Amino acid sequence: MSKINSKSLIAAFSELGKQLIHPDEEFRQIINTEHIYNSWFTPESVAQAVTATGISLNDSDLSVWVSRYDLAKSTSPKKIGLILAGNIPLVGFHDVLCVLVTGNHALIKASSQDARLIKHVLGKLVAIDGRFADQFSFVERLVDFDAVIATGSNNSSRYFEYYFSKVPHIIRKNRNSVALITGTENPDQLYNLGHDIFDYFGLGCRNVSKLMIPKGYNLARFFEPIEPYNNIINHNKYGNNYGYNRSIYLVGREPHLDNNFLILREDKNLSSPLAVVFYEYYDDLASAEKTLHQQTDNIQCVVSATPLNISNQVVEFGQSQRPKLWDYADGIDTMDFLSNL
Repeated sequence: MSKINSKSLIAAFSELGKQLIHPDEEFRQIINTEHIYNSWFTPESVAQAVTATGISLNDSDLSVWVSRYDLAKSTSPKKIGLILAGNIPLVGFHDVLCVLVTGNHALIKASSQDARLIKHVLGKLVAIDGRFADQFSFVERLVDFDAVIATGSNNSSRYFEYYFSKVPHIIRKNRNSVALITGTENPDQLYNLGHDIFDYFGLGCRNVSKLMIPKGYNLARFFEPIEPYNNIINHNKYGNNYGYNRSIYLVGREPHLDNNFLILREDKNLSSPLAVVFYEYYDDLASAEKTLHQQTDNIQCVVSATPLNISNQVVEFGQSQRPKLWDYADGIDTMDFLSNL
């Protein structure tokens, strides 16, 4: 097929965005039943992800984003293998979007945890503009591809690196996000930080799993504003994880703080168990920035109200799970990669 021009691209995806923000009855039924297939995908979480995706596909942001790239220079469409993650709803949509916008063909290996949503959204796109129907295929196994974008764990990434070494590729590994607290935050900011921690039950790489706090900081100031999120403990799987980790710490007599739905534990590691957030003290802002800089390759984004001199993306409290179109995973410009194949 011939390439869809930028104006038509923006119009189609902008209309898709509107349909995601205001889903029809069929889509609402899918949103409300995803938990049957994946118990982490509650109606609230799925609706949040669908709405956030829709908001990102606004006419203004699409125009700014697309204008940054020379989409006309690529002569022949390439087949791009996509191995999508399934940890949170629609987490792989942005990779599919980038392939479609650059005029390439997406060979989509969807996660079994999140196959229905992505198929339905792309079905809506085709209904808006039928020319997209020839630009993607769902596959069980990747064959005959020109490049690959694969997302997985640190273990699977080693396999991906080996298997896809002979073609251009982006391989994503585990990353975590960090919140830097200075002690000057107001209760509303700390409440918003709760979104960064608890949205999607903390399963995303953009969810905060680590707090950087100044020495002498009273963590009671953190616990009180996040109390409204206490209902999360009623989710069976989250509650089981909380109970298990709490038991481990109690039996091992390991120091920790606990508000009956979240555990805080002092630890220099970035990746904490589910229902646990690690914290680490810092002396001053310069030392905190140095610590973050040392972990650049393991950090997805940093949540902070304070400007920071670091290479990772810095977002306001409550915004970690609301990325813009140009907020690329791992800081790798997917559009630039695809435009230059």
